[in-house]
Amino acid sequence: MSSNPIPLEALQLLDAIDRRGSFAKAADELNKAPSALSYGVTKLEDQLGLSIFVRQGRRSVLTPAGRVVLEEGRAILGAAARLAERAKEVATGWETRLRVGVEAIVNQRVFFEILSAFALEHPNLELEVSETVLNGGWEALAQRRIDLVVGSPGPVPAHQGFRARSMGPSDLVPVIAARHLAVAGIDQQRLKDLDWSSLCTVVVRDSSTSDVLASAGLSLSSPRAFSVQTIDQKVEAILAGAGVGHLPRYRIADPLARGALLELPLEPTNPDCLIAWEAANRGKALNALVKLLQAGRWGEQVGR
Repeated sequence: MSSNPIPLEALQLLDAIDRRGSFAKAADELNKAPSALSYGVTKLEDQLGLSIFVRQGRRSVLTPAGRVVLEEGRAILGAAARLAERAKEVATGWETRLRVGVEAIVNQRVFFEILSAFALEHPNLELEVSETVLNGGWEALAQRRIDLVVGSPGPVPAHQGFRARSMGPSDLVPVIAARHLAVAGIDQQRLKDLDWSSLCTVVVRDSSTSDVLASAGLSLSSPRAFSVQTIDQKVEAILAGAGVGHLPRYRIADPLARGALLELPLEPTNPDCLIAWEAANRGKALNALVKLLQAGRWGEQVGR
């Protein structure tokens, strides 16, 4: 069975003719003589054994078959352009994809503002984002399921070949719902006199799949824990009175201001948050993103 490959140049001709509305205008755009365009279209029609344009008065109009060739051809032109750009990036040390894990306590709005600005600068770079919790970020990095982790708590795991930069301490607030039975009718001044050790602690489950899991939360000797999977779930669970726990201040500014949540008079838990990657990874895209993240005002963004 014979094949009739369509040259990219022929598809470019059809695209220009359709966009500009005439052979003459398309010829101007492509810096070619109108006769060269007519020859190119005729040659393509002969090659495919079909008509691409028909005359309607003084205008040339695409046939249904010609419209299919044009629409599918534009997809091919786009793919060819992306292929050429990706090949150039790989040849110059730029990756074609970055996989980023972001810790649950990081301010998502600010993170995605930085990431969106980066994506606009590198439109041909594929970005994948996943959420990590505690040891889950380090594990994903070690297993090479991600290229970069943003906001993982220190310290950096030893002997893993990671490089890290600090984003500054988080701002995690120990809170309880005002509706919780333990504080019903008690004012803020009397909270320090209460015994918190018997209360259920709400924790976000570590996203690590290893046997050694970590947890972060109140330093209480509570025998009970209420485990959830996301920070959103933790916020709602605590607001509902399920237990107590640390939450990023930026996530609970409104319920704190309204008095729906009460800040507990306990020692704060503010782990250092880190941006980390494999030291052996010298990709230019990763390096550029790390610089943008480092330039962020994380002292006002992580957990605040």
